[in-house]
Amino acid sequence: MRVLILLLLLASAALSAVGQTGLNTGLKRELDSIYTVDQRWRSMLFDPRISRRSDSLAAVLGVPRKDLTGYISRRMLQTDSTNQVRVRAILKQHGYPGKSLVGEPTNEATWYVIQHSKDIKAYLPLIKKAANKGELPSYLYGQMLDRQLLRDGKEQLYGTQALGYTVTNPTTGRREPQAPFIWPIKNPQQVNQRRQKAGFKTTVEQNAAGLGIEYRIVTLEDVAKMPKK
Repeated sequence: MRVLILLLLLASAALSAVGQTGLNTGLKRELDSIYTVDQRWRSMLFDPRISRRSDSLAAVLGVPRKDLTGYISRRMLQTDSTNQVRVRAILKQHGYPGKSLVGEPTNEATWYVIQHSKDIKAYLPLIKKAANKGELPSYLYGQMLDRQLLRDGKEQLYGTQALGYTVTNPTTGRREPQAPFIWPIKNPQQVNQRRQKAGFKTTVEQNAAGLGIEYRIVTLEDVAKMPKK
């Protein structure tokens, strides 16, 4: 009996070891670091818990308060450029580093870098393949697809993307932001069904509210009529 128990324990340990061989711990650590850097400057711009403390943030970064937004934006773009170079090399060597290679949520790190780049169209087929295989959440493919559709001037499918134009005030001559809106959606009456099927946890209305936008249906014809200068 003792021999049988020992053999079972050894077999269990061997199976556990086999299950761990697919995880590339070195790549996982690198992608975790890339994600942290990707989010660092964005949180300073878009996370109200941080961005509202502009005086403290300017002091920590050592820049004048009036230059803070421009400084953070430049650093974010510099970081994005560096991350994109490295991610291209990773994709060339490994393909998409999904959950079987780097685990969760590290499997999303590469997605964020691509989402913040101009290369979405080139990598969409790879992202779709990773999502179909379960290596990446399917809703992330949907979100990236929506962004490319917006860039192409086409209707999005899941209502994840918003836009707001900046126009010149004819009285003051200053550029002023207009109220943002959810970019036009194809068959908007079915958007929440599509979102649910793709794995989104919220409705399009809830997503808009999270972005600080009151959801309303906007068409491409409406967008064409909006002032943009």
